[in-house]
Order: sequence, then C-alpha cells, then structure tokens
Amino acid sequence: MANTHALFSEALLLLGGAVLAAPIFKKLGLGTILGYLAAGVLIGPILHYIHDGEEILGVAELGIVFLLFIIGLELQPSRLWQMRREIFGLGTAQVIATGLALTALAFSFGVDGWQAALIIGFGLALSSTAFALQILEAKGDVNTRYGQRSFSLLLFQDLAIVPLLALIPLLAKQAPEDTTSAFQDFVVAIAAIAAMLVIGRYVLNPLFQVIARTGAREAMIAVALFVVLGSATLLQYAGLSMAMGAFLAGVLLSESSYRHELEADIEPFRGILLALFFMAVGLSLDIDVVFQNYRVILVAVPALMLVKGIVIYLICRLGRSPHNDAVRVALLLLQGGEFGFVLFTVAAAAGIFSPATASLLIVIVTVSMALTPIASLLSGVLIQEDGREELEEDFEGAGSDVLMIGFSRFGQIASQILLAGGRDVTVIDFSADRVRQAASFGFRIYFGDGTRKEVLRAAGIERAKIVAVCTQKAEITDRIVDLVQSDYPNARVYARSYDRIHTLSLRARNVDYETRETFESGLLFGRKTLEGLGVSDAEALAISDDIRRRDEERLILQAAEGLTAGRHMLHSRPVRPEPLIKPKHTENISDDDVIAVTAQRATE
Repeated sequence: MANTHALFSEALLLLGGAVLAAPIFKKLGLGTILGYLAAGVLIGPILHYIHDGEEILGVAELGIVFLLFIIGLELQPSRLWQMRREIFGLGTAQVIATGLALTALAFSFGVDGWQAALIIGFGLALSSTAFALQILEAKGDVNTRYGQRSFSLLLFQDLAIVPLLALIPLLAKQAPEDTTSAFQDFVVAIAAIAAMLVIGRYVLNPLFQVIARTGAREAMIAVALFVVLGSATLLQYAGLSMAMGAFLAGVLLSESSYRHELEADIEPFRGILLALFFMAVGLSLDIDVVFQNYRVILVAVPALMLVKGIVIYLICRLGRSPHNDAVRVALLLLQGGEFGFVLFTVAAAAGIFSPATASLLIVIVTVSMALTPIASLLSGVLIQEDGREELEEDFEGAGSDVLMIGFSRFGQIASQILLAGGRDVTVIDFSADRVRQAASFGFRIYFGDGTRKEVLRAAGIERAKIVAVCTQKAEITDRIVDLVQSDYPNARVYARSYDRIHTLSLRARNVDYETRETFESGLLFGRKTLEGLGVSDAEALAISDDIRRRDEERLILQAAEGLTAGRHMLHSRPVRPEPLIKPKHTENISDDDVIAVTAQRATE
C-alpha cells in the first residue's frame, strides 16, 4: 500500500511540475523542453522528492518509441527511398566525421586509451532525436528543407547505435569467449526484421479491418498500442533498439488506410511520455558529479557543442545545403543524445572506462541537451536574410490541397472532379468497408473519425487549402464544421447540406460554400423531364436557372426572417400540381405559373 501511495505521489509531482514549468518556459521563449528539464532537476536532484530518476527514465523512453512510430507513419517506403542519399550519404559522413573529431577532442582532455576515446567520440556524435524533433515540431518546421535534412541525419544516427553497441565487446579489455555471437546476433536481427515485414504485409491491415468494424474506439487504441509496443519489443529482443522497431512498424503502416487514426490514437501517449522523458533526464542528473567536475563540464560542454556544430555545418554545406539551412541543422543537432546514455553505461560495464567517467559523460550530455533550446535561438543571429523559406509539403499523404471528410456517393462524385482537375485530395471516412472498397479503386482514402481533432491534424488539415465536409448526417456535419472553425479558423470550409433547414444552419455558421445534396440533381432531372415533354433546351434551361435564382433569394430571406418567410416567391395563391401532360390552351398560362409549379415541386 505504501508503494502505491508513493507511486501516486510521484505521478502527482511530475504532472504538477509539467503543468507549471511548460507554460512558464514557453512564455519566456525558452521552449517546453527546457521547462521539463528544469522541473525534473528541481524535483529530483535539488529537492530530493524523487530518487528513482533512472527507473522513470526507462519507462519514459517509450515516448521516443512512440515518436519514432509516428515519424514512420509519415514516411512511405517510396519517400524513404527518395531520402536514401541524405540518410546513408550525409548520415554516414556526419557520424564518421563528428565521431573522429570528438575522439580527438576526448584525447585532448586526457582520456586514457584509444578505445575509450573512440567510444566517447562516437557516442557524443549521436544527437537527441527527442529534443531535435520536438523543437522542429514546436516551430512547425518538420517539413522544411532543413527539417527533413535534420531528420535524415537523426535517422542514420539511430541506425548507427547498433554497430556501436556491437563494437564495445571488440574494444573491451576482455574479448568475449564466444566468437560466433556477433554473427548469430546479425542473423537474429535480420530474422526479426523479416518477421515484421511479413506481419506488416499480411496481418496488420486485416486486423485493423476487423477492429474497425466493431466501432469500438478503445479497441482501436488498444491495437495501436499493441502494434507499437509489440514491434519495439520484437526488435529489442533481436538486439536492435525499441525505437527502431517502432519506426519500422510505422513505415510498414504508412500506406495503410488506418494511418491517420493510428497517429491520432498514439499522439496523446507520445506527448505525455516525451514530457516525462525530458523530466526524467533532469531527475537523473547527478548533482555530486556536477560539483566535483564543474571545471571539466564548463569546458567540455561548450567544446562538444562547438566542434559538433562546426562539423555538422560543414557536412551540410558539402551536401549542398544553403548557408541558412546548414546553420539551422547544426544548431539543432549539436547536443548529445539519449542513446549516449545506453552506450556509455554498456561501455563502463565492459571495462572500457570507469563508471565515474560514464557518469561524467552522462552529465555532459544532459547539460548539452538543456542548452539546445537556447542554442537554437542563435539561428536568428547567424542566418542571412534571404526571404521567408517556403514549406515543402511533400510528405505523401500527410497533406493535400483538399481534405475531404466523408466518402459516400456525394463525396465520390465530387472527388472525381477534383482529381480530374489535377488537385490532390486526402479523404477520411469512418466506414471500414467503404475505405477498403474505395482504396481498391486507387483513391487515397484513410480510416478515421472526422469529428476528432487529432484525426484532422494527422490527416493534414493544417496544410489543406479547403476542407470539404461531405458527411451524410446533418448533426455529424455540424460537429465537424464547428470543430474546424473553432480550432482552424483560417480553413476554408465547403459543406454538403442535408436539406433546406440544414442549409440555413450552415449559412448561419458562415461556411465558405454549401450545397444541398439533391438540389442540383433535382433541377437537372426536372429540366430533362421538361425537355422530354417537348420544351426546348433553351427554355428548359431558363426555367431551371430561374428556379435556382428564386430559391437563392428565398434562402437569403429565410436566413434573415425565419423559415416561413419567402412563400410569396412561389406564388400569391395556392398552386395545385398539374398532371404531366401538355395543356390544351398554353396561351392562358403565364410564365409565372410554370415557374411557380416547378418551384412548388422542388421545395416539396
């Protein structure tokens, strides 16, 4: 019972620290990450309210796992293939060049042995994926040129942790007795990746279809968490990182119709766990190590960030990045990374250097993380003014010109016109059967609930030029319109109206455009019927246009005076529908009579 009480107390402290620190540091312009770090340092090392920071850090690293999964969802295999030069070309150059430069720096600080210097240099060459991507996301720069280049370098760094961990036994004081273990680990890793590919190809989509048919949102959330944690655990058992397993699962599901719903379900967990991760880094800071080695830290941290920033800048320039982009990337990635914690701990256990050295390195990485938000502010001083950078909204499927919500008969017809006009359309629908059927015809359609803000954001509403609400039920349409106008007031909303009353409701909401789902088709049907009865094409078209004009005038009047207004526009006296035969004495029937009869039928 005492342990449970302590657990709740720690959770309350952490949540309270996050609630207080995040808005304060955000208001000061320092970013929420630094706020979480400061809260962790205050709660743990300074006030000693929480002592098990490393255990919390182990749990909080799930935030990085969820982050990599969401990033994987944004990257279709085709997009990943297009980035191969930056990932494996620039990424390899950055890790090797930075690692060698920092190895030389470690020697200059008097590190004993080239093995220790090598692990220290390459360990510090890895940047913090969590810090960098969180800063990019907060600034809205994920899809900029420098944002994508930064991500490419981070992705290769995450891959590089695997060979670096495998290198430690070879550099240890005592070589491992089993010389075949490295080959066995390689085979196991390849088998695990192959198993994930098979599961992603043949199991996951059918599983999501079954769950989606139930309509149980909690079941979808459960299966989303299961996929992320299951893939992460599988690759961890195979000797790879959990983050890499989650990223691979995201890539496998990036072309799934359920990707936006998955992203919306995982996003809340990702956010809170990442905040907990940053706080846990602060909790794990060893104040005694800081006091005992403050002179070394005062020199080592700026030296690390300066050398790393210069090397990354030069690598980016060699990779044909503009000066401004190279500066932004360098200032974003000049800190140490969370994988350094793992690498230095394993190296100390293998005897490459002492546990005290590992603790000092972890403190250096932590301090460099804390300074990253401040360092990123220097970009405004170092960049050259060359106009505002345009966003490259080229994550396939993450955002289109039109975000269409609902894909029943109305949406299907409208989307064909948009696609024929060369416009990109991203469609979300909450019917699993409709999603599957539409996807078989080549539509870019995703499973998702359009009444959820998280789904709309995941589907790219922030980059859509028009939000087309084509849902069937009036109450669902109204909820979506209200949500979009509340949270995305700059979005242009085009809506499908259910009937005349719904049209007036949508106009009261000031949507940019609305149309009754059967109005135009009814006008066309009536016009063709007149033509079939012998009325000339021009006359039938004129009658149709006049009905449309009168209907619009009546709608304007009803919007101002109420639903009963505008009846005089139909006729001054009640009109009974005549049988559909040609009148014997057409000369006694005025144009107003014809128009009134047609209008009466249209409104009925």
